[in-house]
This record gives sequence, C-alpha cells and structure tokens, in this order.
Amino acid sequence: MAKKVLVVDDEKLIVKGIRFSLEQDGYEVDCAYDGEEALSMAQQNVYDMILLDIMLPKMDGYEVCQAIREFSNMPIIMLTAKGDDMDKILGLDYGADDYITKPFNILEVKARIKAIMRRTVSAQPVVSTNDSIIEKGDLRLDCDSRRLFILGEECNLTAREFEILELLVRNENKVYSRENLLNTVWGEGYPGDVRTVDVHVRRLREKIESNPSEPKYVHTKWGVGYYYNQK
Repeated sequence: MAKKVLVVDDEKLIVKGIRFSLEQDGYEVDCAYDGEEALSMAQQNVYDMILLDIMLPKMDGYEVCQAIREFSNMPIIMLTAKGDDMDKILGLDYGADDYITKPFNILEVKARIKAIMRRTVSAQPVVSTNDSIIEKGDLRLDCDSRRLFILGEECNLTAREFEILELLVRNENKVYSRENLLNTVWGEGYPGDVRTVDVHVRRLREKIESNPSEPKYVHTKWGVGYYYNQK
C-alpha cells in the first residue's frame, strides 16, 4: 500500500515540485495551501508524513503542528525559509519530528522522509506479544500501538517522544548522553545538534511529569545525560 504524504505550503510551485518528485517514488500525495486547510485534511485523513511550511496564511505552521498534536502522532517535518536556529527549535517545541531549511534539495527531503518512516516501522516490535507491552511502575507502554498510559490514563506523545521514552524505559538506570540519544533515536548522520534532544526531553517531561522541574521518571545525570528511574 502506497505511503500517504500531506504537503503544505502556500507557494504552489514548491508544492507542485515536491508532489511530482514524491509521486515518482510511489507516494500518494495530498496538498494544502493554508493552515486551516492543512488542519482539516489532517483531521479527516491518516498520513504517513506531513511536510509543513511555517509561514502559512490563516494559521501558521506552528499553530497547525500544535493542533495536530492534540489528536495525532503523525510524523511532521517542518519546512522553514529561515536559517535561524530558533525557528527550528520552536518547530520541535511544538511537536515536529524534524525540520528542513529552504532552499532544500528534494533528495534531502526524500531521504528525511524515508529515515523517519523506517524508524517508525522498526520501532514497532515484531517479536513476542509480551515484549510489545512494557510496564514499569505507573507507566504502561504499548509499543505496537505507540501508546503510553500513566496510572491508567493515556498520555499523547509524538513519535519521537515515544521513542526516547521507550529506549530509556527498556534500559532503566542506563545513562544516555545527548549525543548517544541523537544517534540512536534520530540516526547517525542526522544534521541536527544535541539541542534537539534537550527540546524533546523537555516536552516529554511536560507531558508525563506532574512537576517537570522535579521529575519522577526521566532524570538528568548532570554533565552526562538522561536516564529512566521511577522514584
């Protein structure tokens, strides 16, 4: 079954170029040209990937990304015309999985899409059913459906947040450096830097910790990295 991608940009020539290139690779592509249209399409369809421009009419990319994260973990790559690191960090802060700065090479876009799709598939266990459910204290992770429950209540995480938590929970008390997490979760050769990890860990804590400044689950080993231990 063809992978389905939503391309969102108000520049129709960019959308046309991306759509043509992705369709050549066998993707099914939908297009939207403003934020409200993009959000409506994301609510009505399930996409394997959303390419989302930041500067959009009606709703900007940050608002769309944040709204989508309220109901879905569909992977999102932000497209930004600015080279400012703050734009990239803000995109991640609102729940994006990755970012690409314009002007971009379409080969890079396709490589990023394939890398995220590979990680999404490979992160789902194909071994025993017991291994797909992880229960540690208050936490229950269903790794097949990518769902987290804390004291029986579901907590909605992005794909990347879930991958970080799953890695840490499976390796309780093992400290992962930011570089190690970046290479393991995002993949070696990922062009981002370790601040990407910090942003995602902060967002993860905001969702799962009752007091993120005094975490109960995901802890910091100062000067070393992050680890899981339920205290």
